[in-house]
Amino acid sequence: MRIDHVYAIIKTILKTNMDIVLLNILGALIVIFGGIGVYLAEHEHPGANITSIGDALWWGIVTISTVGYGDFYPVTVVGRTIAVFMMLSGIGIFVLQVSLLSQRSLRRTERRLKKTQGVLGYEEKLAIKNKIKEIEKLTKEVQTLLGAD
Repeated sequence: MRIDHVYAIIKTILKTNMDIVLLNILGALIVIFGGIGVYLAEHEHPGANITSIGDALWWGIVTISTVGYGDFYPVTVVGRTIAVFMMLSGIGIFVLQVSLLSQRSLRRTERRLKKTQGVLGYEEKLAIKNKIKEIEKLTKEVQTLLGAD
């Protein structure tokens, strides 16, 4: 694949999914800065189990995704405060992503329904009504002719 094609694909993805991309970037930044913050608050504290930056980033991913394995957890007040922020952020980000995706799906369905509902225009509907009236008039005439026999 040429670089022009890759650029065009990335540009299309960014244009159509910018809100999702921004939420993912926000989530990644919260994981990175939250993990670094917890590492700085915890790594020198006695009894802390988050002692490396890798552990802190793993803890950040597990926390923001609301999985919470429990293998790493903060023990200081600052670390726990960051943890609460990350937990609430994770819930908020996932709720926003689900609502954005469902809103898109709803819009797509509405567009499809509008296309199928608006098949006939005003003129076509008026012409059909006139034809129905003519048929009803002819039916009455035929009934009166048959009734006269």
